[in-house]
Amino acid sequence: MKILFGVQGTGNGHITRARALESHLSAAGVELDFLFSGRAQDQYFDMEQFGNYRALGGLTFTTERGRINVLKTLVDNNLPQFMKDIRGLDLSSYDLILSDFEPVTAWAARLQKKTCINIGHQSAFNYAIPIEGDSFVTRAIMKWFAPAEIQIGLHWHHFGHPILPPMIDVTEQPLAAEKDKVVVYLNFESPQDVIPLLQKFPDKKFYYYGQHKQAEQVGNVFLRPLSRAGFQHDLASSEGVITNAGFELASEALFLGKKILVKPISGQMEQHSNALALRKLGWGMTMNSLDENTIEAWLSAPGNTRCIYPDVAKALAECIVRGDFKHYDERQLTALSQQLWSATTMPSSEIKSTLLINDHATS
Repeated sequence: MKILFGVQGTGNGHITRARALESHLSAAGVELDFLFSGRAQDQYFDMEQFGNYRALGGLTFTTERGRINVLKTLVDNNLPQFMKDIRGLDLSSYDLILSDFEPVTAWAARLQKKTCINIGHQSAFNYAIPIEGDSFVTRAIMKWFAPAEIQIGLHWHHFGHPILPPMIDVTEQPLAAEKDKVVVYLNFESPQDVIPLLQKFPDKKFYYYGQHKQAEQVGNVFLRPLSRAGFQHDLASSEGVITNAGFELASEALFLGKKILVKPISGQMEQHSNALALRKLGWGMTMNSLDENTIEAWLSAPGNTRCIYPDVAKALAECIVRGDFKHYDERQLTALSQQLWSATTMPSSEIKSTLLINDHATS
């Protein structure tokens, strides 16, 4: 079986899920090729696992100090090249196309009538989950950015729908938290805003991962260049994480039992919805700006109880290998969802999904 896997490269969460699926699909004898889009090739790191992958421009959004810059987004996305890449992608040798919200592979599959499965957090928005900042435009983006006839969504809770638990790729087990150690990953914020804010809490040690040229210490802030292994170790040994409101890092923190403070990217519906879901579930705190008072309250808040999710990547890889997608029925996804959630352990304080869905209707 030969599969092309398209991965959105704007954030690292999509790549993390691809790592988890790759190991299980390769172990099952699948021949895999990878295509990444959404960032410049020299901005990817720790990519050896993906072999001789391709990197294209694709489509992405441009941020400036924690906010989507609409004008720069329009300027930075090269639509003629995007269309050329879609037309130039030959899928004839592949049995199946996978996409984690990657538009070139998804649109090429649609035009060439190849079966495409979209796997990722964005596909969960096809159901009535907590949503904030929704509009006709955001709905259109979710539907048409990376279209696929089969949609498999992931979320921290099923909310009464055939959604799967998060796909965790954590090699570190939870470690005893080092006192006052906090991991920071605010890749869409400016370091000139983040570092002075963290220095207002001199009793804490902040391990701040980002586009730093080298590891160095600035007072109580430990700057760390992006590194998958280093980040996972620091997260596993921390008390908690301060981050933007992406899906995958919060999933890893929940799995490790770390407390979470998220700051959604302004104007990004998915991130605002993630922040809303964390609040409603009672599993994290949120702030709409880099707010000193909120950080102070979060630092003194108690830790999280672990969400123990099963090996979703393994179960999904097994379904992909044995699946007959020409006769796909959503009941297959429903059965898999029920199987995985029955193997999931969540904090006893969780809010019933029916309440969350009712709130969604009025949010």
